[in-house]
Amino acid sequence: MKIVTLVKQVPDTTEVRMDPKTGTLIREGVPSIVNPYDKHALEEALRLRERFGGEVTVISMGPPQAIRALQECRALGADRCYLLSDRKFAGADTLATAYSLGRAVEKVVPDFDIILCGQQAIDGDTGHVGPQLGEYLSIPHVAYVSALTVEGRRAVALREMEGGHMEVEVTLPALFTVTKKINSPRYPTVMRILKAVEEDYPVLTADDIGVEEGRIGLGGSPTRVRKIFAPEVRPRGKILQGSTDEQLDALIDVFKKLNLV
Repeated sequence: MKIVTLVKQVPDTTEVRMDPKTGTLIREGVPSIVNPYDKHALEEALRLRERFGGEVTVISMGPPQAIRALQECRALGADRCYLLSDRKFAGADTLATAYSLGRAVEKVVPDFDIILCGQQAIDGDTGHVGPQLGEYLSIPHVAYVSALTVEGRRAVALREMEGGHMEVEVTLPALFTVTKKINSPRYPTVMRILKAVEEDYPVLTADDIGVEEGRIGLGGSPTRVRKIFAPEVRPRGKILQGSTDEQLDALIDVFKKLNLV
């Protein structure tokens, strides 16, 4: 079985700065980690390989320093890791990102069986890239998967929904975006970490994967950020203490101060 896992390196902070001109994240100088949801996707890929055999290929799109994310994936057990990196990809929205990743998948693993992604990236939280990639590749795709069973060329996914679950059966090849409930990711050994750091990782450019330049990067992104602003800070509510009578007296005092009584 040939399994592709998509991984993103994301800022390890909630203090994300934005470029007001382009509406994109400023990543320079910000510590980065592997997107937590993607670790669950990789873990599921490794478990499928352990059951069915085959190989796990990781593809990440990002700047050169995203190699560190690939090193972690390799240490965890991925067979092959590729970095999709080119200045032409800069500023891509989810649609342009999905297209670029799709071209990379077609280049590296054209005969894939399963693609696994995290349900969303913590720096954007859109959850768009996985489904958009599935649409680009014209394959079945299921989002928010908390359990996955594969038998032959069929897969049954348990999809989380508001107030319940939906069981979805698809034919492979297919794409799934997974939640954190699907598994508990393993930890790499020290020896595997040291070995992974010493390895070389192929870097694919826009020319390598044969993209249409009008569909990549900021220029190929139909989504535009219209405005960037800090959310309005609402004052914290006051909790009344004491007995019911004491709380009632305190509430009346508040109404009097507001000239409501």
